[in-house]
Amino acid sequence: MPKAPVALKLPPEPASYEAALQELEQLVARIESGQLPLDQLLAGYQRGATLLEFCRTRLAAVQEQIQLLDDGVLQPWNDA
Repeated sequence: MPKAPVALKLPPEPASYEAALQELEQLVARIESGQLPLDQLLAGYQRGATLLEFCRTRLAAVQEQIQLLDDGVLQPWNDA
């Protein structure tokens, strides 16, 4: 009888940009320590890639909002 596929449990999405950045910094420190077994190293690298994409997406969204504000919503004060 074939085995049922194993469902991978993914870590939850970070609550915020700051939480993702903090987790990423801690993860990088553990990876750079050289003390992780190979399987944990690979899992850490994968999680790091996910966190990095999360941060990049959030930053891009903020940059887009700033661009919208710069393109006309906020105008300089004129002394008339």
